[in-house]
Amino acid sequence: MAALQKSIDKRNALINATIDLVNNDGFHATPMSKIAKMACVSPATIYIYFENKQDLVNKTYIEVKSNYTAYAFATYDESMSVEKGFEVIWKRIAEFKLKESAHAMFLAQCDNTPMIDEESRQEGIKHLQPLLDLWSRGKKEGIIKPLSDYMLYAYSINPLSFLMITQNRGSVKLDAKELDQAYDAAWSSIKACI
Repeated sequence: MAALQKSIDKRNALINATIDLVNNDGFHATPMSKIAKMACVSPATIYIYFENKQDLVNKTYIEVKSNYTAYAFATYDESMSVEKGFEVIWKRIAEFKLKESAHAMFLAQCDNTPMIDEESRQEGIKHLQPLLDLWSRGKKEGIIKPLSDYMLYAYSINPLSFLMITQNRGSVKLDAKELDQAYDAAWSSIKACI
C-alpha cells in the first residue's frame, strides 16, 4: 500500500511540476530534466509513467480538464431550465478559474496553443458534454442563439480566462457583484432575443 501511494505521489508531483513549468516557462522551454528536478524524481522516473514529453503534457491536460469539468458540473442537474443550468455551470467555472488559477492557466495555454495533440484536444472537448448538451437544448428551445459551440464558448466562457489573468496580475479584485455582472454579460452574449 505504501509503495502504491509513493507511486501516486511521484506521478502527481510530475503533473504539478509540468503545470507549474509550462505556466511559467512555456511548453518549449520546459525540458524533461527540469520537470524531473522540480518533482524531485530522477529523469528516468518520468518514463515509468509517461512515454515522452508530449504524452506527459497530453495526460496532464486530460487530467486537469477532467477535474475542471467535474467541478463545473458538480451542482448542475439536467432538469434545470436552460438559463438556470447555464448560470450554475458558469458560476462553477468562474469559481474554479479563480480558485485553481494555475490549473485554469494551464488549460488556457493548452487550448490556445498547438502543444496538445488533436486526440487529446477531442478527449478534452468530451468532458464539456453537459454544457454542449445544455446549449443544444437551448438552441432547440430558441433560448440560446443558433451559433456554433465554439462561438458560444468564446463569448460566454473565454472571458473568464481574461478576468482570471487580470486578477492574478493584481489589476482587479473580482468580488461577488463583479462576478454577477460578468455572468449577466456572458448570458446576454448567448441568449436569443425572444
